[in-house]
Amino acid sequence: MNFRYTILYVEDVRASLDFFNRAFGFDIAFLHESGDYGELSTGATKLACSSMALMRQLGKHPQKPSLHAPAFELAFETENVTAALARAQKAGATLVQAEREMPWGQVIAYVGDPNGYLIEICTPAQLPSPG
Repeated sequence: MNFRYTILYVEDVRASLDFFNRAFGFDIAFLHESGDYGELSTGATKLACSSMALMRQLGKHPQKPSLHAPAFELAFETENVTAALARAQKAGATLVQAEREMPWGQVIAYVGDPNGYLIEICTPAQLPSPG
């Protein structure tokens, strides 16, 4: 099994891809000519967007995300949370939680994308050694 991609359901695929490009530097890897599906180059696992209209055509019932009651979060790792947070906000991200250092040494901040998805910007976590 291989974790291939995460798909965000959005109203405007192109605008969402453009936001993630400006805010986090992810290149647009693919955008279908219909504009209903696109992917970003984010490493081994891709971040994709599909239009809510397409999902409804496929018999799904997508719900709009909510920053006030998130069901999940995306986490983007960086060595410089301060710079990444500033870039994301300049691109239109909504500040949810300012930068802070956690008791385990990781620095984190949270923003919301224009669609309402929760995004963590964080430094690498120091995980305990197995066994």
